[in-house]
This record gives sequence, C-alpha cells and structure tokens, in this order.
Amino acid sequence: MQLSAGARGAPTGADLAHIETWIFDLDNTLYPSSSHLFDQVSQRIGAYIASVLDVDRTEARRLQKSYFREYGTTLRGLMLKHDMDPAPFLEYVHDIDLSPIGPSDALEAALGRLPGRKLVFTNADAPYAERVMARLGIGHHFSEIYDIQAADWVPKPFPEAYERLTDVHAVDPARAILFEDILRNLAPAAALGMATVWVRNESAWASAGSGEITPDYVTDDLADWLAALLSGPADGDGSSDSR
Repeated sequence: MQLSAGARGAPTGADLAHIETWIFDLDNTLYPSSSHLFDQVSQRIGAYIASVLDVDRTEARRLQKSYFREYGTTLRGLMLKHDMDPAPFLEYVHDIDLSPIGPSDALEAALGRLPGRKLVFTNADAPYAERVMARLGIGHHFSEIYDIQAADWVPKPFPEAYERLTDVHAVDPARAILFEDILRNLAPAAALGMATVWVRNESAWASAGSGEITPDYVTDDLADWLAALLSGPADGDGSSDSR
C-alpha cells in the first residue's frame, strides 16, 4: 500500500511507504486525553505513595512529580529510592474505571488499513494495556505489547528502553515510526532514526522536553491523522500540522 499525505493533520508531501513497524504509546495516545482516564491513574499513584511511605498527600504529590521528572516514571523513582516492589504498585494504580473510553470506529478502520506490524510501547504493564485495548476494541491489531516489565523496568525516555525494544522485536529504526503524547519520549526514538508523531495534549507534563526535539509530525487526534494519511492527497491546499 502506498502511503502518502495531504489532508488534515497528515504529513503533507511525505511518503511513509518505507514504514514497516508502527509503534504506539498507550495512555493519551490510543485514546484521547480528553477522557481524563490517566488522571485516575495519577490520583491513585499519589494515594499509594501516601499510604506506603506514610506521608501526607502534599508530600506524596511532590515525590510523584519529582520522580517522574528525574526517573521517567514515578515507579522507577520509588524502586530506586525506596526499593519498592513494582507488582503491588502497578496492580493498585491501574485499578481504575475504564468507562470514560470506548470503541472508535475511525481508529479501528485506520489501524486495520495500516500495512506492517503494530506494537504498543508503554511505561505501564501488559495486563493494564490489554484491558485498555479491549475497551477500545483494537487489541487484535497489535502483535506485541512492549511494557515496563519487558523493558526490565527501565522506562521511556531512557535510551536503553528503546534499544531493548528494537533488539527484542527486531525493529529497524529507519523503518519505524513512534506515536507518543509525551514530547520528551520522542527524542530517543528520533536519535535512533525513527520517524516521530507527537499526539499533543494540553498538559504541561506532556510538552516537557520541548527543547530536546522537534517531532516530525504533530496532531491533536490520532484517528484523524491516520485517516488523513491513508486517504492520500486531499483537495485544496493540503495544509497540515506538520513540522
């Protein structure tokens, strides 16, 4: 299938026919950030820290944000600084209500038309990713979930996580593209030679790292971007939000 571009949010004039592996982040990427689903996870992270470390919620929030900035994920900071067992943490923070998200006909159709492999690359764990994708109705499109355990507990944006992904799943970075809502998580992928798409949202933490990378493409809606890409050149001036 020839992949070209030219409609809303798609990469005008680009040719992505060389892409063999489509790699997608999970949270706020495969579903819209407007669902506020990850806010539930964030709140439970704070509650878990407060309980396990016996601190108040203000201090728990400070640690949560500090560890995220320094270690890529709060979990990584808790493991390194407090020798925390990741399994109970992950089970607790991912015990959330998934009803704010549901199937998207547009995303289902676009993923079904994409040629090549499709992988999920997430700092969450596979059981949670499977639940989310089941709720979205898109799990059957993905051949693998590369989760935080598969990454040996080293999260994005540390380069080791990306290098391990390419080794484990035989990904040629020059023939891969990464979709991600956290801007700084795209930088190591770009350094390896991957194409990058920032699925933008308005959260301050999502735009952190703006000095580290200019993504190849930017979109506010993944399903629209993929649909536009697959539709080929559109009538009109073919303007896009690419950079």
